[in-house]
This record gives sequence, C-alpha cells and structure tokens, in this order.
Amino acid sequence: MKKLLIFLFLAVTFFQILAQDFQCAISINSQKIAGTNYEKFNNLQQELYRFVNDRKWCQYTLKMNERIECSILINLESQNGDVYKAGMTIQLQRPVFKSSYKTTVLNFQDKSVQFNYVDGDPLEYADGSTLSQLTSLVAFYLNLFLAVDFDTFSQNGGAPYFSKCQDIINLNQSAAEPGWKSFESGQNNRYWLMENFNNSSYSKFHDFLYQYHRLGLDLMSETPDVGRAAILEAMKLLQQVNQQRSALYLMTIFTQTKQQEIINIFQEGSPSEKTQIIQIMKQIDPSNASKYEAINQSK
Repeated sequence: MKKLLIFLFLAVTFFQILAQDFQCAISINSQKIAGTNYEKFNNLQQELYRFVNDRKWCQYTLKMNERIECSILINLESQNGDVYKAGMTIQLQRPVFKSSYKTTVLNFQDKSVQFNYVDGDPLEYADGSTLSQLTSLVAFYLNLFLAVDFDTFSQNGGAPYFSKCQDIINLNQSAAEPGWKSFESGQNNRYWLMENFNNSSYSKFHDFLYQYHRLGLDLMSETPDVGRAAILEAMKLLQQVNQQRSALYLMTIFTQTKQQEIINIFQEGSPSEKTQIIQIMKQIDPSNASKYEAINQSK
C-alpha cells in the first residue's frame, strides 16, 4: 500500500511537471482597497498561480527550458461589494539564443479590468464558455503570451493561440465588464489589440516578430552585424505597417516595450544603420522622437 501511494504521488507530480507551460509570476496589489483582508488576496494570488502554472494551456509538450516566462500584476483600484476594478500589468520575456539576455516582448497595462470575486470561489475555466470574468481575462493573456512567443520562434507560429484569444473576445461581447468591445476606451483595449493582430492588412507585424527575434536577436551573440542588419530589415516591415495605418494600439505597445532595446542595439551600428533606424522610429513613435537621438551616442 505504501509503495502504491508513493507511486501515485510521483505520478501526479510528474503529470504536473509535464502540464506546466508557463513560468508566470502572479502578484495582487490591494493597497488601495480600504480595510484590506490581506489573507483573502494572498489566497487569491496563490490560487491564480496554481490556475496558471499547473494547467495545460499549450498543445505542445514544452521542455523545462522552453516554458514561457511572463508576469501578471493585478493592481486593485476599488471595491464595491464583491466587484473589483483593477489594472493589469502584462509582461512577456523571451530568452535570446546563446546568451544570458532575455528580451521583453510585451510590456503594457490593461486599465479596463473588472471582475467579481468571493473569497473561496473556485477558479474555473473552459474553452468556449465564460465561467468567470477573472479567469477569462487571465486565459486571454496566457493565450496571447503563447501566440506572441511562438510567433517569435517560427513564421506565424502563434496563429492557433491568436485564434483562441479572438474566441475569448467574441464570447465576451455581451459581458457587462469593460475592455472587450470595439466602442470602449478609444482603440486601446483587448478588442482592438486582437483586431490589430488578426487583421490581414497588418500581417507584416507577424513577419516582423519572427525576423526581429529569430533572425535578428538570436544571431547577435555570434554575429552582431548580421543580427543587427536583420533587425533593421524587420523594422522596415514595421514601418510599412505604420504607413498603412498610424497609431495602431499594437504599435504603441511595441514601441513602449522595445524603445530602449532598439536604442542599445543601434548605438553599435554603422552611421547608415543609425540614420535609417532613427528615421523609422521617429515615424512610428513620433511622440518619443527625441529619445532616439541617443542612438547617435556611444555606449
């Protein structure tokens, strides 16, 4: 009997290890909630961590070193009974081949978060249904992490997960909570993020993700000139997307995520590369045009 229990424990542990697709840090900041029950939110944080990290989200079996590194920070802003309004800070990182460097691929805030939560409520989720606003939000961003990460490793590799994100958007069109519909928050919400990613008119953004990361950054440690040249070509793809339509939400997220990395990369570039990238960045990120002059400064 003892041997059987040990076997079952090891089998469950092994299954959980296989099931994990993410190394995702989950944090809940409740400092703005008057009379905060810290134990309640600590419990929710732990439950969300298990919901994310112990569940199988990906159709592939990822090795330990392939698990997707990301973080979700929930900043609670206000409470009305069991209804919470919050912001989410979303971050995705990706390792760069043959280096200790990790590049940030996504880093932005979702300011339109609202959900109901009662202490002890189970965190339930199933594809094709909306069982909970909180789990739908988290599932949306986990699928976005998968989609964008896979796009950086293979051409259009994230397509199945962009489709899942769109399914979650569609399921929430009748939701009372904000962030899911076309007419909210200008064009800076989850609806428009998926519209930008899934609109075939902007398909070169997917090409950009692959070329910038796989053909560019991944070569930088061994052949920095080749890698930087590929990144410049990738930026020209982004320039073409911007020429089709400026001020896309997707473009805003990219520039705020990659601004300093681009400056660092091209400070080592040739005069011609510096001239070209400064021109491109001033076109696609005009509100921060002056910052790109730092490219002309030596490290």
